[in-house]
Amino acid sequence: MRQIHNLIIGAGPAGLQLAHLLGRQGQEYLVLERSDHAGSFFSHYPRHGRLLSINKRYTGCSDLESRRRYDWNSLLCDDEDLQFTRFTRDYFPSAEDLVAYLVAFAERFELHVEYRRVVTRVCARDQGFEVTTEDGEVFGCARLFVATGMARVNLPEFPGVELCESYDRFSVDPEDYVDQRVFIVGKGNSAFETANELVPTTKKIWVCGTRTIKLAWATHYVGDLRAVNNDFLDTYQLKAQNNVLDGEVRSVRRGDEGELVASVWFSSRQQQLEYRCDRVLLCTGFRTDFDIFDESCTPERRLGDRLPLMTCEWESVNVPNMFFVGTLMQSRDYHKTMSAFIHGFRHNVDALVKLLAVRDGHEGWPGQRRLPATGPALVDTLLERLSTSAPLLLQPGFIGDVIVPSADGSTVDYRPDVPVDFVRERLLGEGAGSLYLVTLEYGEHDGSMDPFAMPRGVGVVEDFYLHPVIRRYEGGALVDRFWLPDDLDNDWRELLEHRESLGRWLEAALGASSMGRDLG
Repeated sequence: MRQIHNLIIGAGPAGLQLAHLLGRQGQEYLVLERSDHAGSFFSHYPRHGRLLSINKRYTGCSDLESRRRYDWNSLLCDDEDLQFTRFTRDYFPSAEDLVAYLVAFAERFELHVEYRRVVTRVCARDQGFEVTTEDGEVFGCARLFVATGMARVNLPEFPGVELCESYDRFSVDPEDYVDQRVFIVGKGNSAFETANELVPTTKKIWVCGTRTIKLAWATHYVGDLRAVNNDFLDTYQLKAQNNVLDGEVRSVRRGDEGELVASVWFSSRQQQLEYRCDRVLLCTGFRTDFDIFDESCTPERRLGDRLPLMTCEWESVNVPNMFFVGTLMQSRDYHKTMSAFIHGFRHNVDALVKLLAVRDGHEGWPGQRRLPATGPALVDTLLERLSTSAPLLLQPGFIGDVIVPSADGSTVDYRPDVPVDFVRERLLGEGAGSLYLVTLEYGEHDGSMDPFAMPRGVGVVEDFYLHPVIRRYEGGALVDRFWLPDDLDNDWRELLEHRESLGRWLEAALGASSMGRDLG
């Protein structure tokens, strides 16, 4: 049996990111990949070949960290030649370009990846895990990182589902649908991506699902329906023979004339209707494949068994030292921030590596700085971080910076890129000292507001668009909260009023923290 301290299953973007960061720390690791190349998921998906992650080459920013705010595909590394913007000029790149990038990343950094290693069984042992591959080889590890993604197509269970065509199998050639009636089950980006491609050749299209359509520009969640995929909505609202249905498909059967008949239940009307069509396409998402885990280490799950249940350190809640990386990390912030996507989970993986370093005895938070505990000294650091940090912007309210004053109040430790859930669950217990949590956040509203007409300026208590928030905790309790107005360019360094108001608040807050310690 080969023994490896850190074993990673999957050489997709998350597995490669983790491997690179562990290797940079000098940690022992190995990646097992079932395919013959890195990033194999993107050799097949999305089916129509275009990614939704933006690739903005020209940003006006000279530093790499600021450029990452608008580069949603690159993995974290310092090599300018290994930034995704060097691989294509397309704003919405092809999946093929991403595969080429991931293969180059693995080769350039000589990552320890063994290809064509199909994992068939994972079991827990006293000193960690045993992982068996299809060829019979067994690997032992102290820590296991599951980076397999949501690789299994999620299929509904209604009667007649066998008459339908699943997302991984149906034809993507529009010519195969000429003059046909197509019924699409699902209301996510894959459903609308498919519908858009078929509009020119089909007779009629229905897109059906129980969830209400949410537009990404309204929710600020990039996994909701994107503008690049919502052309189909025009054909629905402007009465061009296509429809969007808010209903649940109860069954599909074969009609008397050979057509398919989809039965849909509409709860709002308490009515069931039938739709006759030529084909039913299933665009119902993906789920995690848990079949490799035996009963000794089967992770607990959530969201209809689609995702593993995990702690604030992305560790299984019931299997110690089993961690989940990549799109599986979205279990902690499902449909809220960007952990399902490269530009989110690359920063989660970086934070996880830092958390593990602390767990292994690293003194302090990796990358922390000690600064004078004065308003002027902290203002520059805070405004620079708020205006340039990629994780603060791309994981709003989910990753933040932490400021911890020293015992005598003369200095502070500034800790960048800490998971907010970790702060709240691990650092703010009873008896905790002074702590400041710095985030970028969207304001809360009921979802009924027009995203292009959000209230701003005079009369608004706190902005709804992305803006800085600083919380002060004493003894684990929230005692004060400061915020700055939003900025159209997400850059708070220029306006003097920002600098002055932040400086005044910090001086008062640090003084109050010091007074609290003196009284204690």
